[in-house]
Amino acid sequence: MLFLQSDPMTNIRKDFMQRVSATIAEHSLLRPASSEEPGIVLVALSGGADSVALLRCMLELGYKCEAAHCNFHLRGKEADRDEEFCSELCRQLGVRLHRRDCDTRGYSTEHKVSIEMAARELRYDFFRQLAEEEGLEAVAVAHHRDDNAETILLNIVRGTGLRGLAGMPYKNGNIVRPLLNVSRQDILDYLRELGQDFVTDSTNQVADVKRNVVRLKLLR
Repeated sequence: MLFLQSDPMTNIRKDFMQRVSATIAEHSLLRPASSEEPGIVLVALSGGADSVALLRCMLELGYKCEAAHCNFHLRGKEADRDEEFCSELCRQLGVRLHRRDCDTRGYSTEHKVSIEMAARELRYDFFRQLAEEEGLEAVAVAHHRDDNAETILLNIVRGTGLRGLAGMPYKNGNIVRPLLNVSRQDILDYLRELGQDFVTDSTNQVADVKRNVVRLKLLR
């Protein structure tokens, strides 16, 4: 898995980085990368376009990054493929990768929660543990503007109050979302300019959970 880096920097790539940098500064998500003692940012890395773009952009902006990947063992060989992709990407980028194998179905049964909720809880527990053990400054997740629109629509469907209409916060404790002001198309354009590939989760194309229904039926 090789990637090519455009040189000189294209306008698309430069604009993407400037918008992410402006979001970080405006919402005080992280200390400046140029500070004397910059903290380590843990990037939640699934191998999909969004998280790969986040990692590449944070590195280009000068942040010291590590990555974390959870294998939920829900998609057989595809899940193992994703883990291998993340491992190889981090090796090429010189980024330390933390990995965890999750018994998602077992957790779902034990705690009487949906598979989707089980994966979410396992993922964020892993992030919290790493942040505490490694003394990390923040955990960066790759939610973007389109994800935020989906969240607001879902909240409306569920009968949200005013708080739910606000969507995702830019910062929640040590969880930060530097990509909230860019769209999915912006992300794909940025990766194309870098010549960077990514993996695709086939379950995202199946309208079997509420978020996928919103994405596939309402926002397209």
